[in-house]
Amino acid sequence: MKRSLGTDFTDRLSASADARKLLLERAAQAKSAADSPAAVERRVAREAISLARDARLTERKAIRAATEARQAAERAAALAAETAAREAALIAEKEARETEYTERMERQANLEAEQQTARDARYAARKARKQKGR
Repeated sequence: MKRSLGTDFTDRLSASADARKLLLERAAQAKSAADSPAAVERRVAREAISLARDARLTERKAIRAATEARQAAERAAALAAETAAREAALIAEKEARETEYTERMERQANLEAEQQTARDARYAARKARKQKGR
């Protein structure tokens, strides 16, 4: 609908006053509806739900933090055990290498002693043959 072009100032003033009056009535109705016992009860119920939701959220956060702390402790223990096992393996490997080296050196020394004994026996035999032949 189009407004009529011939509205004068008093019509506009009265329309403005009517609109303002209507807004004030609506505000008064909204205020009385907000102050009603049913609205107060709904607000209290919403607050209780909100508090319960916050409590559940806090509980979940605490459980999550405890789980993460337990998992971190388990990872640290596993890492420590793995490190200790690795160090023990390195020590055992080092001892095995040292034992093998010692055995190899003993075999080498025995072999050299046998070779020296055989060489000495050959020299002695050669010397005995030379002396026998004279």
